[in-house]
Amino acid sequence: MRSIYTQAVHAGEEPDPATGAFPTPIFQAAAYRFSSAEEAAQIVAGEKEGYVYTRWSNPTVAALERKIAALEGGEAALASASGMAAISSILLTLASPGDHIIASDSLYGGTYRLLSQDLPALGIEVTVVDATEPVNIERAMSERTVALFLETPGNPTLRLADIALAAEIGHRQGVPTLVDNTFATPYCQRPLALGADFVIHSATKYLGGHGDATAGLVMGSEETIERARGTIRRDFGGILNPFDAWLVLRGVRTLPLRMERHCTNALKVARFLEGHPKVVRVFYPGLPSHPQYQLAKKQMTDFGGMVAFEVAGGLGAGRQLMDSVRLCTLAANLGDVRTLITHPASMTHTQLTPEERLAQGITEGLIRLSVGIEEPEDIIEDLKRALDTIQP
Repeated sequence: MRSIYTQAVHAGEEPDPATGAFPTPIFQAAAYRFSSAEEAAQIVAGEKEGYVYTRWSNPTVAALERKIAALEGGEAALASASGMAAISSILLTLASPGDHIIASDSLYGGTYRLLSQDLPALGIEVTVVDATEPVNIERAMSERTVALFLETPGNPTLRLADIALAAEIGHRQGVPTLVDNTFATPYCQRPLALGADFVIHSATKYLGGHGDATAGLVMGSEETIERARGTIRRDFGGILNPFDAWLVLRGVRTLPLRMERHCTNALKVARFLEGHPKVVRVFYPGLPSHPQYQLAKKQMTDFGGMVAFEVAGGLGAGRQLMDSVRLCTLAANLGDVRTLITHPASMTHTQLTPEERLAQGITEGLIRLSVGIEEPEDIIEDLKRALDTIQP
């Protein structure tokens, strides 16, 4: 297989046959002209390749799907309007009323709400488990289980699940394993190579990388991906628009270069935070103090750009910190070239009850930091100055 650096630039894209343009153009079209009624019938029936209507497919979106499938090693990919649209599309393809899903408990707040409230309202039972202990997955399996959903590293506490071991448990029961790989990206972790069946991304984050597009992607077997494309995505309408697809395509071409810097910076920032007297603890898979450091070294090629840390003084101290930073941007996003700072308990995980947040390790003083590609010493200086302003 070619290097991820080469694939990020070239995979999935060919020069436009009409113009020779080699960056994939924005095909800003809702529908496509047929040469004849016969051709229209053939394309609609799937007997001939072509495009019908952008809710079904689009050339710009298709190029993005091919590129990400190549980076993750999947047979096919499905692009959606957001990460949540990608998650719901694949889960609703796999599960029907009466079925059962197992999910890890370290999840983005929107994903947790989908699994704990929305899917059960449709008659799909969901069991949330601490997936850091594989035995919990095995115990939750039943004859009605149709999917195992993992987010690793998890949002925001960066808990890890052993992908290979979880997938092995699932496969013994004939249950596919789905991994949200948003935090790691294919640069740091390739779940399909570890035995997972589907990989999901909020492409709004690192794949796009610049905070200017909203998108989601799921990769896996061609048969299931095409089923999701022809039913759930097409009928529910969670399509990705061509312009955002083009923005994400542009972002992915520099993904490995950006991730190198994100990872290097994050490790330096995590080490600084670990030594600061006003920081109670730091969560970063690349630190030997992380409880799953050995697992991180086994299944990740690098440790990502996300750092979480807990400040002494709880909610008040956390707010002081976020109000005092100048370089770091207070925003409910991640994976940007800029360093972004977030308070999960009041921003990204408000869908959870206080008890549910504590069960996931989300305390009132927990801060999530998406470390950008700026000069690391500038990030550290900003955090140090802000931490020094915290009054007990």
